[in-house]
Amino acid sequence: MLSDRLAGSPLEQVLGWAEFRGLRIRVEPGVFVPRLRTTFLVETALAHLAGAGSTAPIVLDLCCGSGAAGAAVEDALPDAAVFATDIEPAATACARSNLAHPERVFEGDLFDAVPTALLGRFDVILANAPYVPTDEITFMPQEARLHEPGSALDGGVDGLRIQARVAAAATDWLRPGGLLVIETSVRQAEATRELLAEAGLETRIRHSDDLDATLVAGVHLEKLDQSDSDS
Repeated sequence: MLSDRLAGSPLEQVLGWAEFRGLRIRVEPGVFVPRLRTTFLVETALAHLAGAGSTAPIVLDLCCGSGAAGAAVEDALPDAAVFATDIEPAATACARSNLAHPERVFEGDLFDAVPTALLGRFDVILANAPYVPTDEITFMPQEARLHEPGSALDGGVDGLRIQARVAAAATDWLRPGGLLVIETSVRQAEATRELLAEAGLETRIRHSDDLDATLVAGVHLEKLDQSDSDS
């Protein structure tokens, strides 16, 4: 273990687990290590569900990595039905070991992996989609750039490529009043907010100084019937 750590492997991958919101989350080599800042996504989702009075919500952990965010939702809301997706086989294997229902973890590209029976049914979609601009990955710590999958880091030229795809499809999967919450950076927050707004979501930017975390939350508002709009 010491040799692996001295060689640059992330401590969490060496130990085989990471602490996340009081949980011990399994993390294998080649899997994205959950960051403390991502607990802000979970807290925002839980606050939304509490405000909506959701007792048995349906939640999607998109780009789930180890499934830490989904597992934290399950821990806080045992009656929640949590689904998760990731494009990396190593990640989905970890997520299946961390989530209560491994059969709800799907491997594939974003929403392509989600059963169509869940269209329009999610109360919350958590998305820690990659948002590092391609040219900036070289400046990341070696623990990330050498030992975590590029698909979990690389957000394209401007860092918004995956976020744009998530935002564009989210309204098909959210129920009216459902929430999409995406982790981003302070520098990119306004551009991320615009992506969600263009998709028809009512948006806001939130920041936590304590966690050094920034996110954009977007609520899917139910469209008025034509008769209502005419009146």
